[in-house]
Amino acid sequence: MKVTETKTSRKSALKSMFAAVVSAGAGLLGVSKADASDLNNKDTSIKKIPGQKQSESGRQPLFSSVVVHDGLVYVAGKGEHGEGDITVHTTSVLDQIQAELEGVGSSMEKVLKVNVYLHDMRDYDEMNAAYRGRFGDSPPVRSTVACYNGIPGNSLVEIDCIAAL
Repeated sequence: MKVTETKTSRKSALKSMFAAVVSAGAGLLGVSKADASDLNNKDTSIKKIPGQKQSESGRQPLFSSVVVHDGLVYVAGKGEHGEGDITVHTTSVLDQIQAELEGVGSSMEKVLKVNVYLHDMRDYDEMNAAYRGRFGDSPPVRSTVACYNGIPGNSLVEIDCIAAL
């Protein structure tokens, strides 16, 4: 047997063994079916939605507003740059996030992780009052921090998230 045939045989055997382990694990966890073809046919396409249009000067945008990949939706940080207090800013930011999620076929109820960046930690309670209930009965995990020297664009809050599709 040639060396390449041996490597191919080993690779095939390892793939089969891995598929068997995944199937057994899925059975133990109550998942209906998992096999090697599921692992090989996974959609790994990436869909990026720019947050900014290319400017007249021809400069490329700095970031995408939303990225959809592998069943997850990544929403870039949203801020409110107008007038108002922390309640107005938080409500506006959450409305922006909801629009982004719904635009790609997700929802606030499918959010898994949220990061909240406050201009001032003294706004924590008021931000929570506007935040409470926006993600349904089972809210996502969350981190909240205050940003030294404020948030870009003079927003009082910036929020980003990761959601299931």
